Amino acid sequence: MTPDVLFQKLWDDYIQRLCPSAHQVHQLLQEDEALINDHIALRTFNIAPLGIETLAKPFLEIGYTEGGDYLFESKKLVAKHYEHPDPKQPKIFISELKVEECSQELQAIVGRLVAQVETERLNSPEFLYGGRLWDLSFSDFQVLAQESEYASWLAAHGYGANHFTVSVNQLNAFSEVVEVNQHLRDSGFTINEFGGEVKGSPEVLLEQSSTMADKVSVEFSGGVEEIPGGFYEFAKRYPMKDGNLYPGFVAASADKIFESTNG
Repeated sequence: MTPDVLFQKLWDDYIQRLCPSAHQVHQLLQEDEALINDHIALRTFNIAPLGIETLAKPFLEIGYTEGGDYLFESKKLVAKHYEHPDPKQPKIFISELKVEECSQELQAIVGRLVAQVETERLNSPEFLYGGRLWDLSFSDFQVLAQESEYASWLAAHGYGANHFTVSVNQLNAFSEVVEVNQHLRDSGFTINEFGGEVKGSPEVLLEQSSTMADKVSVEFSGGVEEIPGGFYEFAKRYPMKDGNLYPGFVAASADKIFESTNG
């Protein structure tokens, strides 16, 4: 599978299941050239066979290499990012929950979910946009949500892009993240203002913002409920001393981006 094919499948799943409004945002920002996707983000648990390495494998097989490592202590998360030699291909940001640092109740629920996974499904990249690999009750979802929004989101939605990200560097109509934010507000979108509407700064070589997540219908074992889905992000990168754009991520900024899926 080529990068273009894989990302098209991830995009189709994202706008159909997780963030339907992304299609409208995409149209609002579309110019003459196709929009460049700066990165996508994926979530997982750190329990075998579902750790970061499992999600990274399909990307490594199509030419991606490891970038930076990140730690989010308060959320009990670690993350890695991956890059492709072609700078127009999106970066991949994969995070995982350190389940062993969570409560016994959360560990038990997640353990029941992971026990349902048919491991052979992980041998194909299709699982990356395949949704849930387990059944989940709404009551278990609510228990997880009380302790970890991250865990409840992943348990409810399974695998798919938590967000896509427009590269602001490419846009002609807007040069600043705040201008993109205002354009979207004027069109009726809500911007994530946790930690300020723009996360990061030119000093750390990266600025980011995002919409708040769509509310989407999810089927639980007892019926359908509306919960937060995916969101759309916007990123502006600044040049390093060698003139190339900064390729990494800023943990303090990403920490606040995670809040975009808070209900």
